[in-house]
Amino acid sequence: MTHPSIPGFTEHRVRVDDDVTLNAAVGGTGSPVVLLHGFPQTHLMWRHVAADLAADHTVICPDLRGYGASDKPAGTGPEIYSKRTMARDIVRLAAELGHDRFTLAGHDRGALVAFRAAMDHPGTVSRALFLDVLPTLDMWGALSGVSGAVGFHLYLMAQAPGLPEEMIQASADTFFAHFLDAWTDTPDAIPAEVRRHYLDASAAAVPSIVADYRASAGVDVDHDAADREAGSRLAMPVTVLQQDWGAALGYHAQGLWSAWAGDLRHRTVSCGHFMAEEDPKLIADEIRALAER
Repeated sequence: MTHPSIPGFTEHRVRVDDDVTLNAAVGGTGSPVVLLHGFPQTHLMWRHVAADLAADHTVICPDLRGYGASDKPAGTGPEIYSKRTMARDIVRLAAELGHDRFTLAGHDRGALVAFRAAMDHPGTVSRALFLDVLPTLDMWGALSGVSGAVGFHLYLMAQAPGLPEEMIQASADTFFAHFLDAWTDTPDAIPAEVRRHYLDASAAAVPSIVADYRASAGVDVDHDAADREAGSRLAMPVTVLQQDWGAALGYHAQGLWSAWAGDLRHRTVSCGHFMAEEDPKLIADEIRALAER
């Protein structure tokens, strides 16, 4: 399946596991920055931010396992799409590209992978930025009552294999387009060609996308809970940018993140969920500032 590309970037196929090869767009020169995309997107969501950062950084934008042009192993066990496994993919990808330490930024699902990479590989992830998420354990705690309906897809994809895959595949365009429409404050931030790419890529990856979400209702919670019980915290400087979800759902986002990160910069922003496309200069500036901390 062909897809739009980031101008000036070269795409690589990098083997990170016995049966998994990731697709990654790489460009620029300088200290390395790895950017992880969210749902329902691919690495192309970083096109503006990556082009900006490439002026003074080597920028690596992979498609996560199960998404885009990366391999999509069958989700036959909970660890196949655990964020621990997906985080290990990213560490191995960077190493294969010649980088054993890097700044890591993630949005949405990619931010959950970035969180696990930062927890599990503090010697590799030097700085971490998370866009518009809570850690998995806190995310489930924040969803309750009628206001929690905004996360209906989390509950749907948490169900046993079969039902969610069949339901989503039957109306894939409608399902995935709902999130692109409902979560974007600036509709023209995602032009028609890019939108079509996201919808096609997501429709081609329904089983693996569901497996990714299903892991976040099981094994990922277990991993976060174990870290919390052990008192583990993020060891590096951290930046978190979020919409004001806390006002709608009744939680204090900065307080939740402070429990995980001692060196924390937390900022509430006014753009929509797809902030790397809606306000790319803000995001590039924040990543660049974090990389210099």
